[in-house]
Amino acid sequence: MVVRKIIRIDEDKCNGCGQCVDACVESALKIVDGKAKVIKDSFCDGLGACIGECPEGALTIEERDVPEFDEEAVKEHMKEAGHKQETHEQMHHEHHHAHEDVSCPSAAPKILKREDRCECESTEMDHKDAISELGHWPIQIMLVQENAPFLRGKDLIVLADCAAVAYPDLHGGFLKGKAVVMGCPKFDDNEFYLKRLKGIIQNSGIKSISVVNMEVPCCFGLHTLVQQAVEETGSRIPYKQHIVAIAGELLE
Repeated sequence: MVVRKIIRIDEDKCNGCGQCVDACVESALKIVDGKAKVIKDSFCDGLGACIGECPEGALTIEERDVPEFDEEAVKEHMKEAGHKQETHEQMHHEHHHAHEDVSCPSAAPKILKREDRCECESTEMDHKDAISELGHWPIQIMLVQENAPFLRGKDLIVLADCAAVAYPDLHGGFLKGKAVVMGCPKFDDNEFYLKRLKGIIQNSGIKSISVVNMEVPCCFGLHTLVQQAVEETGSRIPYKQHIVAIAGELLE
């Protein structure tokens, strides 16, 4: 037994939604009798991936006398549960990308309501009066779940981070009425990107994919990852690419 950090669950606040269970990298949580429970203290690493996913604020981290975190037991537990066996380092690499700020509920999915507007409004207004066409949150590939409700039935824009700044008519030209995920293939985890993109293609119900990437060589990695995801899933989903120049114009 050691004194270390571990998850504490306030059962009075817990509504049994299960979002924390999905967020737990080690599968240490389970819904029992309508409440979230830590299956075994030695399965919980105390890093708190689940905290930001709880809509009721029922989860906190406390320090108390508990068994040490048992990496080998976690891997065996996950293997028995039918999960892919991974090293603890790999699990936490994905964990830190998928839950960048675990203390903040910024990754909670939201559908943003946009009232219908005539085309003249978006073309004649001054830049200071421009209206966002973003229809959902979150938007980072690392944070968007593969079966997020805001993806279903939508055309999906896979957007390079830099293109969002370089292309001046991003909202009117690409985002209106569409879903979007964005990221950078140079600085992020491409294996995770590929896994997440394949999951989106297979499970989200999207209608098509359009990649918007910069003309610089490293940015074409996003296009390559989407192509690979389409091919490896055997999908026939319509797919196209748009290339943005550094100066901001479309090159197609």
